[in-house]
Amino acid sequence: MNRSRFWLPALSLVAIFGTAPSMAKDWVIHAGTLLDGSSATPRQQVSILVHDDKITAVESGFVLPAGAEIIDLSGATVMPGFIDCHVHVSAMLPGRGNATEYRLTHDDIGRAFDAAVFARQMLQQGFTGARDVGGGDETVALRNAIDDGKAAGPRLWVSLEPLGPTAGHGDPKSGLDAGLSHPGWDYGIVDSPEQARFRVREHKQRGADLIKLMPSGGIASTGDDPRQQLMTDEEMRVAVQTAHSLGMKVAAHIYPAAAIENAVRAGVDSVEHGSFATAQTFALMKAHGTYLVPTLTVYDVFYSAARDHPELLTPGTAPKELANDLLPKRNLPLAVKSGVKIAYGTDLGQGDHTQEFALLIDNGLAPIEALFAATRNAADLLGAADRIGSVQPGHYADLVATASNPLQDAAQFSKVSFVMKGGIVYRRGGLPTVDSIN
Repeated sequence: MNRSRFWLPALSLVAIFGTAPSMAKDWVIHAGTLLDGSSATPRQQVSILVHDDKITAVESGFVLPAGAEIIDLSGATVMPGFIDCHVHVSAMLPGRGNATEYRLTHDDIGRAFDAAVFARQMLQQGFTGARDVGGGDETVALRNAIDDGKAAGPRLWVSLEPLGPTAGHGDPKSGLDAGLSHPGWDYGIVDSPEQARFRVREHKQRGADLIKLMPSGGIASTGDDPRQQLMTDEEMRVAVQTAHSLGMKVAAHIYPAAAIENAVRAGVDSVEHGSFATAQTFALMKAHGTYLVPTLTVYDVFYSAARDHPELLTPGTAPKELANDLLPKRNLPLAVKSGVKIAYGTDLGQGDHTQEFALLIDNGLAPIEALFAATRNAADLLGAADRIGSVQPGHYADLVATASNPLQDAAQFSKVSFVMKGGIVYRRGGLPTVDSIN
């Protein structure tokens, strides 16, 4: 009897507690089709050899190494684990509750518990990596807990609070009684170049992996204009220079074309949203190697919430959502035509992170390019292409599988049936192997 076809007691314990076993472990995954994240050409009948948490070899044919446990995916399509480059891991879906009430009634500990649930769900959807671009200390705590094997979730890169000016998109006081205060509400406020330098350093000290800037106004915030640049060029330049000197990349939430171009010249590594960019803007981004993270998903979910339950959104933001949320999909073909680098991002915490695949493909990106956006491109943006984002020796054994090839049926991206992260199986046969509290 081939016991490799059955769940092992040790694996069951790993699944429950989310930690790696102490003994060495060898797997061989038989992939019917492999989309390796590097090549656009699928490979047929491939064996992926895994020792502990790393891939050791990728070989043609179905090999049977002595002592290895076999995972039979010979009828499936195997890919690198997906990476979402724009999440807010502790954020609930808009329309599921009152946004202002939630913010005023949940502390870091409460948000951390929500984030743990949302991160586990994200992993079950096939996301073995994610970049949180705007949270608090709860995101650092969750990242560390996942890294230590205390919680199940994607590998996280976190930015802490977005940096922006008073009354800007990231100001937590906007729309509230001016008499209210909280010590943490000032952690992202930047009103001068010197303050930008200090905040970047302080974020690094508190455990941030990257920096998030808010150079322009936003949509889901009270009182600011998404078509205006609100940070000065010098504030952006100093923030980017300081972050890069500390080994941190910089993501910038920006909508208007002129503000995007100023941020690109300041050296940001990625433009988040970029809703009102022009062909000229994308050409400049391409010339500088700046990534675009379109986040089409968030516009769909916020548009629906603004249409159906405006009372649950931040005060005064529903009209902005209805006026602007349909534009990014119309604008994406410009980005695709320009050849600018695109990385996958949803702007979600709670919710279905696979929605972005269909939105990217429906609005101009080829299915293989959508996969690259969520694998090799995303890994490159994170600065982790030497560890994740493709199936090759030396990389973490972060793998997902679908029943059939998503390049031929894009709906398969939302039907992940197998998830391995770092050599631990978290989903198999479409069923979770970890405790999945909804």
